[in-house]
Amino acid sequence: MSSEFDVSEFRHVVSHFATGVVVVCGNEEGELVGFAAQSFVSLSLEPPLILFCPQKTSTSWPRIRSLGKFCINVLAEDQGDVSDAFAMIGEVADIAWHRNPTSGTPALEGVIATIDCSLNAEHDAGDHTIVVADVQGLRVDRPELGPLLFFQGAYGHFAPAS
Repeated sequence: MSSEFDVSEFRHVVSHFATGVVVVCGNEEGELVGFAAQSFVSLSLEPPLILFCPQKTSTSWPRIRSLGKFCINVLAEDQGDVSDAFAMIGEVADIAWHRNPTSGTPALEGVIATIDCSLNAEHDAGDHTIVVADVQGLRVDRPELGPLLFFQGAYGHFAPAS
């Protein structure tokens, strides 16, 4: 690899890998705080762990981190507008939500699934932070819908297997 790394070529190449879209949300004294993320994966089954990567410029992640618990909201194929609302740094999205009964973390209306989490660890990773979280609770609300996908800079979807 040459000493001059082409960031735009890197972005172009990795855009050919489709990702799901989630919104990480916290409940800050009744106020919804959150951000959209493509970098989300199931990390471990035993113990149950997930991983996501907020940008270091995120103004929402430090607020959520201080709460110690949060909800991963898996967006449905019809929720591109929800992703867009949470993609704006420094802005609070005006989206309907309710408190998860066990943890009080915010579950967004209309999502496919929610995953209640508590912070386990953080690791420095370039312009992002790798966050590892313990899974505290799970729920699927709209299994009939496909997920919202992000591919080559645009939203898409596919039908769930029958």
